[in-house]
Amino acid sequence: MANITRYDPFDLALEPFDDMFRGFFRPVRLESTLQPQQMQIKLDVKETDRDYTVLAEIPGVRKEDIQVNIVGNQVSISAEMKKEHEEKQGEKLLRCERYYGQTMRSFTLPQEVNEVESTAKYNNGVLCLTLPKKEMASAKKLQIQ
Repeated sequence: MANITRYDPFDLALEPFDDMFRGFFRPVRLESTLQPQQMQIKLDVKETDRDYTVLAEIPGVRKEDIQVNIVGNQVSISAEMKKEHEEKQGEKLLRCERYYGQTMRSFTLPQEVNEVESTAKYNNGVLCLTLPKKEMASAKKLQIQ
């Protein structure tokens, strides 16, 4: 039986001649300069038997402007990037792509975290959280009387 395929004019497997016209008919996407993109905190979360290790990428933020909150197994990281106003005579800003403002990221871990023993270190734009797991209460067998 023959395979039926749908023709896609923007397919990458087209002839080299067709390559010349590929982007011509696509809609143009204009970047919005009115609303700046919000900075997103990117995470790596690792788990061992005893703890969780979270690496959060937060470049350009002072460690004093980072907040970490732990409630049970819910972890929230928030950071604020402050815009420094430095104007020089004869200079004007042509384009500003850097984000200024507040950003936040929350996530839930599979097990509750011991917030008392948790540690946080910030170095070269990466926040490293070490979150020890809470001891699970052992089940107690009740004797029926």
